[in-house]
Amino acid sequence: MTLMLDTAATARARRSPRTAPPAWLLVALACAGQFLVVLDVSVVNVALPSMRADLGMTSSGLQWVVNAYSMAFAGFMLLGGRAGDLYGRKRMFLTGLALFTLASLAGGLAQSGWQLLLARAVQGIGAAVLAPATLTIVTAAVPEGAARARAIATWTAVGAGGGAAGGLVGGGLVDLLSWRWVLLINVPVGVLVLAGSLRWLAESRAGDGRRLDLPGALLVTAGLATLAYGISQTESEGWAAPAALVPLAAGLALVALFLVVEARTAAPLMPLGLFRLRTVSAANAAMFVNGSAMFSMWFFLTLYLQNALGYTPLEAGLALVPSSLAIVVGSKIAPRLMRAAGARTVAVLGTLLAATGFGWQSTMRMDDGYVAGIMLPGVLMMLGGGLGSTPLASLATSGAAPGEAGLVSGLVNTARTMGGSLGLAVLSALAASRTAGRGTPQALTEGYALAFRTGTGVLLAGAVLMLLWLPRRNPAR
Repeated sequence: MTLMLDTAATARARRSPRTAPPAWLLVALACAGQFLVVLDVSVVNVALPSMRADLGMTSSGLQWVVNAYSMAFAGFMLLGGRAGDLYGRKRMFLTGLALFTLASLAGGLAQSGWQLLLARAVQGIGAAVLAPATLTIVTAAVPEGAARARAIATWTAVGAGGGAAGGLVGGGLVDLLSWRWVLLINVPVGVLVLAGSLRWLAESRAGDGRRLDLPGALLVTAGLATLAYGISQTESEGWAAPAALVPLAAGLALVALFLVVEARTAAPLMPLGLFRLRTVSAANAAMFVNGSAMFSMWFFLTLYLQNALGYTPLEAGLALVPSSLAIVVGSKIAPRLMRAAGARTVAVLGTLLAATGFGWQSTMRMDDGYVAGIMLPGVLMMLGGGLGSTPLASLATSGAAPGEAGLVSGLVNTARTMGGSLGLAVLSALAASRTAGRGTPQALTEGYALAFRTGTGVLLAGAVLMLLWLPRRNPAR
């Protein structure tokens, strides 16, 4: 029997196995998935006025076109990261991408506001399964060291480029076709990436028989969504109204219950002990704070360009091209600066540069020219964002055990998106309170300016947090 088994094994070995694909191809597939995920955070921004006119949506409804996606994305991303560890990164990558693509088709064909919001939420769940696998595939394909830092920088740049390109892609699609194509465009791209991933990605996992913590995922998602809803209610009801206070209190209670469940369950979605690693806790906290400001930049700028300055969707997208290029440049040069100055220094400098851009943008007026009023502050914001996010992502994933790679990757995206979702809700409420129901271009400009001033303060607080908490030197891995 032993001889027969050895003979069979030898015969299998003699068959010409499929050549392992080069690392750059695996990184390219992972980056393509990440590009789609981040693109859909921002691509709908320039389409919001058209969606409102076609589907009869309210102002708060438009905010939820963005937040329905980002809330589901942030809330289920830890679950997606853990599922990749247990059941296979390739399997979760394909599952998330397929769900994302089908939800994009449903959203593009929506005939009412609730159908669009439901499709966006399902898109977010698909993205939550897909996104952690992308970073895990990148880190698994490239060994630790300078090569991995460059690969992570590419992943960061592509993701940042997806967010930055959303304005241009969305503007062109809305002007040339219709708002529906900002979602329908995902279908052919998703099918193409699915085909390539089926052919070239190899399966990897760190499964240990544990079950997924579905209650934890539901609690954190419900808590965040309830908090965001309570914040959005302050626009019309005020911060002291029961309509706002009740969901705010309920959201905080759900988040607190989530932490209690995670501390007691045998297989938690988010092992709280992981935050004993200084790099993990500090970098994710910084991601959360920075994301709460940076996420809203595209939302307010595209509305400012169209609602206050009268740009068409395509013109608004073209106006943001320099910013789109700046974030990619910042992400790509960050690894070189990290080797010379250290991750913490680069993260702080990038955040301060972004804060400078936010402060400049907060001086916006109705008679500003394009170069001084839009392009230059936008370039500073996004160049700083690219410089800051790469070292934070590198620090947040350093020192993780192989069995927790997907979880840590999920934490990186969760912290950034969770902060962005809640930040957008808060800044939208502040902007709306400043306009006091007035819809004139001047009133809207004042509201957007207040949002950018608040974002400036948030980013400065993030820089201080990094200086005090992030380690001076990169930890040994």
